[in-house]
Amino acid sequence: MKPFEYIRAKTAGDAVKTLESRPQGRFLAGGTNLLDLMKDEILSATDLVDLTRLDLTEIRATETGLSLGALMKNADTANHPLVRKNYPLLSRAILAAATVQIRNMATNGGNLLQRTRCPYFYDTATPCNKRAPGSGCGALEGLNRTHAIFGWSEKCVAVHPSDMAVALAALDAGVRVSGPAGERVIPISEFHRLPGDTPERDTNLERGELIVAIELPKSEFTEHYYYLKVRDRASYAFALVSVAVALDLDGDTIKEARIAMGGVAHKPWRAAKAEQFLTGKPASSANFEAAADAEMAGAKPLEHNAYKVELGRRAIVRALEQAAKPA
Repeated sequence: MKPFEYIRAKTAGDAVKTLESRPQGRFLAGGTNLLDLMKDEILSATDLVDLTRLDLTEIRATETGLSLGALMKNADTANHPLVRKNYPLLSRAILAAATVQIRNMATNGGNLLQRTRCPYFYDTATPCNKRAPGSGCGALEGLNRTHAIFGWSEKCVAVHPSDMAVALAALDAGVRVSGPAGERVIPISEFHRLPGDTPERDTNLERGELIVAIELPKSEFTEHYYYLKVRDRASYAFALVSVAVALDLDGDTIKEARIAMGGVAHKPWRAAKAEQFLTGKPASSANFEAAADAEMAGAKPLEHNAYKVELGRRAIVRALEQAAKPA
């Protein structure tokens, strides 16, 4: 690891101001991803601004829903009574992630900002446009079994690793950030980016902006929900395909369907075609299969991950069937 200066921020405003004057600096929270990347010299920083003493650990009910402090630990968020009662889909997704030890250290804001686990990103001897823009994408014609089937570009075929972000996408969350220009809320659908020509940019955060909270709207999805994560092993493995489903049912009729997928794109993938197909229709296996077919028809697999198309179709159907069961 290269030497860096350590600065402990006292307030969110102090943290933003400090980083603004240090162009090669980075914010440090739980450090479960950043420190590994720095040790392997995949990322570097001249300065680390420690956020851990900031007062951003509150979870509180608001007039519009629920606010999750950015520095709240993942484990504490998943097990908080307000999250478990009103947003059980989010709780289930967080508990499917990583290990107990990592969930006890990782923060909500850091979870959204974690980098891809693409092996070409981690191997500094191989080309990677995300790590070294302009060097090429080693996975495009390399070993791409775990890579994207939606939204990829010739510059990058990596996938976003977060489970929490997939549930947040299904719940239409917003990300409140504070920066040199003040505060703003970024819809979760616009927070992460597809790779396009700039795969080195994972999010639409501007330089110096700090996540201060995640905001959830009031939810009608407390009874019919499911988070399905398909992975190579049962613990400490990232999703090959994951599906977050939330249904609002009127008897047997689907008033509203929310479906988001992980492990298939550079950002949490909102399954809009499947949602549109299901709206107003009976919650039946036939309709679930047709919705999954509609969504997966747009997939563009690579040489080694065509299995994800069928896996994604079956995962959508299974998650919908589980969500539709009586509460």
